[in-house]
Amino acid sequence: MALIPLRAAVFDLDGTLIDTEPRNRVMWSRLFEAHGAPYDDALIASFAGRRGLEVLADLAHLFPGRTVEELFTEAVSYEALPGMPAVGPVPGGVELVRALAGAGVPLAVVTSGQRPYAERLLDELGIRDLLDLVVTAGDVVTGKPHPEGYLAAARDLDVPPGEAVAFEDAPAGVAAVKAAGMTCVGVATTQPVGALAEADHVVADLKEVDVEPGPALRVRGL
Repeated sequence: MALIPLRAAVFDLDGTLIDTEPRNRVMWSRLFEAHGAPYDDALIASFAGRRGLEVLADLAHLFPGRTVEELFTEAVSYEALPGMPAVGPVPGGVELVRALAGAGVPLAVVTSGQRPYAERLLDELGIRDLLDLVVTAGDVVTGKPHPEGYLAAARDLDVPPGEAVAFEDAPAGVAAVKAAGMTCVGVATTQPVGALAEADHVVADLKEVDVEPGPALRVRGL
C-alpha cells in the first residue's frame, strides 16, 4: 500500500476509465480480415494506447492501395455493427474522478482517441464537466508513447509533471507518463501485470485507489 501526494491527476480514457478494449480489438481484427491482411493477437494488442492512425501508418504495407485515413475510417465504422462487445465503466473510475474533483484536484484526460469520440464517452460516463482539460489525438503532433500529451496536460493545468499522477492501462501510455516525469499508476484492465512493469504502482482496477486528505492517493497495488 502506498500514499502518494499529488497536485493534479491525469487519466487515459480507453481501458482506464471505460472498458472499450474488447470492442476495439474486434474492430481492428475485422479490418485486417476484410482486407485479407495477416495479423495475430500481438499485432492487435499493439494498437492499445496508441493513435490508430500512427499504428496503421506503420502497417500500411499490409494494405496496398488503401490510405491510412481510409483504413482508419473503415475500422471506426465497425463500432456500430450489431453484436459488438458491450462497453462500460472500469470499476472505480467514475467514483475516483468524482472524489478527486470533490477534493479540488485539477483533472485531465489524455487520450489517443479523436475528440468527438472522447467527448462522447466522457459524457456517457457523466464526468466530462468534472475535467479541467481533455487532450485528444488531434491536439498533439506525436502520440503515445511520446510524452507530448502528458506534458501538455501538466502545462495547461499549471502543475509540474513531477507533482501529477497519471493512470494508464497500456504499455505505450505508461511509457508516455514516465517520459513526462509523472508518477504512473498502471491499471491492469486490458494487459497482464507484467506489461505494466514500468509503472510506479499497478492496481487491478480503480477501486483500489482512494483519495485521502492532503490531497493524496492511497493505492492498494498488486
